[in-house]
Amino acid sequence: MKILLAAVNAKYIHSNLGIYSLKAFAQQELPAGMAGRVKLELGEYTINHQPSAILKDIYRRKPDVIGFSCYIWNIDIIRSLAEDVKKVLPCAEIWLGGPEVSYNAAAALHALPFVKGVMKGEGEETFAQLVQFYVDKESCLPESCGKPSENSRLHLEDIPGLLFRREDNRLSNTGVRPLMDLSRIPFSYKSIGLKELEHRIIYYESSRGCPFSCSYCLSSIDKSVRFRDLDLVKEELAWFLSAGVLQVKFVDRTFNCRRSHALAIWQFIKENDNGITNFHFEIAADLLGEEELSLLAGMRPGLVQLEIGVQTTNPHTLKAIRRQTDIGQIRQITERINAGKNVHQHLDLIAGLPFENLESFRKSFDDVYAMEAEQLQLGFLKVLKGSYMEETASDWGLSYSSKPPYEVLSTNWLSYGHILELKAVEDMVEVYYNSRQFINTLEALEGEYLSPYRMFLDLALHYESRGLDKVSHSRIARYEILCHFLEEHFPKEIERYRDLLTYDLYLRENVKSRPSFARDQSPFKARIRDFFAGEEASPLYLAGYKGYDSRQMSKMAHIEGMGDGSMVLFDYRERDPLTYNARAYLLGGTGAGAANQGLNIRTYGGPQERT
Repeated sequence: MKILLAAVNAKYIHSNLGIYSLKAFAQQELPAGMAGRVKLELGEYTINHQPSAILKDIYRRKPDVIGFSCYIWNIDIIRSLAEDVKKVLPCAEIWLGGPEVSYNAAAALHALPFVKGVMKGEGEETFAQLVQFYVDKESCLPESCGKPSENSRLHLEDIPGLLFRREDNRLSNTGVRPLMDLSRIPFSYKSIGLKELEHRIIYYESSRGCPFSCSYCLSSIDKSVRFRDLDLVKEELAWFLSAGVLQVKFVDRTFNCRRSHALAIWQFIKENDNGITNFHFEIAADLLGEEELSLLAGMRPGLVQLEIGVQTTNPHTLKAIRRQTDIGQIRQITERINAGKNVHQHLDLIAGLPFENLESFRKSFDDVYAMEAEQLQLGFLKVLKGSYMEETASDWGLSYSSKPPYEVLSTNWLSYGHILELKAVEDMVEVYYNSRQFINTLEALEGEYLSPYRMFLDLALHYESRGLDKVSHSRIARYEILCHFLEEHFPKEIERYRDLLTYDLYLRENVKSRPSFARDQSPFKARIRDFFAGEEASPLYLAGYKGYDSRQMSKMAHIEGMGDGSMVLFDYRERDPLTYNARAYLLGGTGAGAANQGLNIRTYGGPQERT
C-alpha cells in the first residue's frame, strides 16, 4: 500500500510543514504490525511546474491513495491536476485537506466528483486513522479496484473530521475532531532530512490558534491557543542550530500572545546563537513588554525578524474588523526596536477593509511608513472561505473575485479604480522600498514630498505614462528609470541625486556595467591607484585583504569618486548583517562634502577611529 501526500507550493524556496507533520504523526501512530504494510511518500511541487510534469511524477509513483494539500494559491492547479490523476490512475482514491477545502468541504466534493473525501481542519490524527483504514482493508488495490471489506476493523464513519463520498455517492459527515495536544506530534524534520530542504525556508510551529478575532483571518476561528512543550521546542530548535540552517520561520499566528513562551524561546536562541541561523516571528507589537524589548535589544544583528500586522490606523476600521490594536503603542515599540539597529521589522497593511476609503488608506500608509520598518507589505484583502469577513461581505458592499485568492475588487469606500491605484503604489513600494536597494536616494526624495504615499504614486504614474509597468526590468534599469524620474521632477537637484543613486548601487554590489548617471572616474584614477597601493603596503581600511596585491584589491573592493571631489570606499567583505550593504568609508577630509550630498557615510581619519 502506497499513500502519497502532495503539496503544490507557491515557490521552490517554500516547504510544506503540513504534509511533513501528517507523515511523521501517522508513522508514529501506526501499530507495529501495520508499519511494514504501508509506504508514506511526500511529493512537493510548485505552481511554476508544468502540470504535465507533476502528473508524470505522481503517475510514476503509482500511489493507491493521494492526499492533496489545498490553499488559495494552489487550489485551481490541484482541481485540474486531481482530475487528470484520476484518469491515469483510476483506482487511486483522492483526498483533499487544508484551509481552502476545510470550510466548504461539501461544495468541493460536489464540484469534484472524482474526489473521495475531505479531511477537515486539523489533520494529524485524522490522517493517521485514515492510513490505518486503508492498510486494514483487504482489497481496493489498483489491480482489483475492490470495495472495502466488511471485516475491516476501522470504517470511515469511525474517523472524526471527514466528509466523504459513500458507495451510493451520498456524502457522509463524521463531525468535528477535538483539538489535539501539539506535544504529541513528533519533530517533522528528522524524517525529512535537511539535505532535501537545502536552500529552502524551514517552517516551524510552536503554537496553534489565536486569541484574537480579526474578521479576515481563519486563525480567529480556533481561539483555543495551544502550545508545544517548551522542552520539545528547545530540543528541536537546537537541531536547527546545530545543522546551521539559514532561516527558521515560525508559523505561530501571534507568537508572543503568551509572554513566558516567547521569552523562553527568544532567550534560548540568543544563548545558543550559531551566528548563521535567522528566526522569523509574527507578533503583536503592542503586547511586547520591557523584558521582551530588552532581550530583543541584545540579539545579534540579523538573528531575529519580526513581522507585525498593523493592517490600518483607522480606528473605525479596526473596530469593524474586530481587531484590538493600540496604534500609538505600536509606533512607540517599533521606534524602540529600530533604535537597536539589530532586528529586521516587517509591517503589514491591508487595503480593502471596511470604512477605509482612499484618503483613509493614504493616511494609514503614511502612518506606517513613518515607522521606518525594513519592509512594508501593502497587501489586499482576501475574503477567505469560513471567515467572518465572508459572512458579512454584503454589509460592507464588498465585491471580490470569485476565483482564488478571492481578492477584493471594490467596497462601499473604494472603487476598482482606487484598487488599481493602490496596486500601482504597491509595485513601487516593492521595487524601491522593500528591495532596500535605494535607501539613501529614497530618504532624500522623501524630503521633496509632504506624503510618502504621494511619492510612490508619482513614481507609479511615471511608469504607467511610459508603459514601463508592462515589462520587467533589470536592477540597473530600475536605477536608470528612477534617475529619469528625478531629472524630470527635480532637475535642480539632479547632481545630488546622481551621487545618491551611485552610492546606493555600489552599496549592494560591485557592478561591472556602470549606469549612465555614474560620473566619469578619470579624474580619480591616480588617487584610487595610490590608495590601493598604500593598502597593499600598510593596510588601514582593508586589513582583511591580506595576501592580495593592490590590483586584486581594486577588483574585490570599489572606490567611487563623487561630485564634490570626495571618494567613497566600498568594502564588500564587511557587510551590515541587517541590510547586507557593504561597509562604506569616506576617504580623507572631514566628510562635509559627502554630507552635503546626503550620503550616510561614516568618516574615518585612520584605523584608530574605526569600529
